[in-house]
Amino acid sequence: MEIFGDAKTTGLEHLTLEQMLEDNLPEPILKEVKRILYGREVETLDLPKFEKGVNCEIKGYKMGGAIVEQLRPPRIVRVAIIQNTIVLPTTDPIRDQREAIHKKLAKYVEHAASCGANIICLQEGWPMPFAFCTREKYPWCEFAEDAITGPTTELMSGLARKHNMVIVSPILERDQTNGDTLWNTAVVIGTDGRVIGKHRKNHIPRKNDFNESTYYMEGNLGHAVFDTPFGKIAINTCYGRHHPLNWLMFALNGAEIVFNPSATTKTLSEPMWGIEARNAAIANSYYTCAINRVGTEVFPNAFTSGNGQPAHHDFGHFYGSSYIAAPDGTRTPGLSRSEDGVLIAEIDLNLCRQIKDFWGFRMTSRLDMYAEKLAKVVQPDFEPQIIKQ
Repeated sequence: MEIFGDAKTTGLEHLTLEQMLEDNLPEPILKEVKRILYGREVETLDLPKFEKGVNCEIKGYKMGGAIVEQLRPPRIVRVAIIQNTIVLPTTDPIRDQREAIHKKLAKYVEHAASCGANIICLQEGWPMPFAFCTREKYPWCEFAEDAITGPTTELMSGLARKHNMVIVSPILERDQTNGDTLWNTAVVIGTDGRVIGKHRKNHIPRKNDFNESTYYMEGNLGHAVFDTPFGKIAINTCYGRHHPLNWLMFALNGAEIVFNPSATTKTLSEPMWGIEARNAAIANSYYTCAINRVGTEVFPNAFTSGNGQPAHHDFGHFYGSSYIAAPDGTRTPGLSRSEDGVLIAEIDLNLCRQIKDFWGFRMTSRLDMYAEKLAKVVQPDFEPQIIKQ
């Protein structure tokens, strides 16, 4: 079952929503439409372009919105998010595939550093094709690596130390201390190149092609918030964005920026994409960074979705469109729907507390009432509170 639209491509993947609007609306109407869709107008940052021959979009915005306080100085941070296609065919040797992606993404991280990025987050499972829905264990399990000593962490650790950055690197983790268990893990690397900690994907989809529990189960590390020199950050991986309480738990632990590294396709979720992370930013008074994989990845053996549709060799088009949202609901334009991209946002973390003061969501949230009801909901004898005519 397809959720949104026809599974076939429309031929419009090279156009972003912003481009469609700009090409078809007169200026006065366009400005009002953008205000309604995106909130405050954000200022464009003047960033260095990629060197010739590097096919990667670079966008940057100063999000603004915070007031200048009398007792607290601004807490200005530059956040970078990166979306990318794979490099080699999925039939090539595993080592070659990973090394090609490493080489390409190292350039993107270096460029983000030259743009002044303090924190970088890459897409879900970035060093490999998103093979988790083929249900084939090999060769895909060979991409799994140790979160501390694996080659991907070694590469990102060197870059983090070189540029005094924090890097969030989502990988397929092989936990050799726990019976070779596999996890969908985001490794958080500090400015000294050392691993601060990790987050394991809390919610695993079991629908259509996205039946990832063939490879890993729900994470066991809770909703950790990582206190870095550039703010308190957390990771809500992919499918977890559909669960409002998952976002809430990071807020309760004090997060100021929550990254949502993802891999989701056009017909599955695109109309939801621009809403969910932005809603979470509003509801929880923190910044959210939504990062989606981009491109179409073709696998050698056909697979089925368990939905009556014919067997196929790909999951559809990963539509990119990565963006960043502020706690007041303002969001940046998205990156390309078809090409690699780096998005930089300059933010002031003081806005998080200012929005809490303005809206009072935390003070009025009635967590005590929710906790009481949730404690009852998980009991086998739970009865919904329904009053009938």
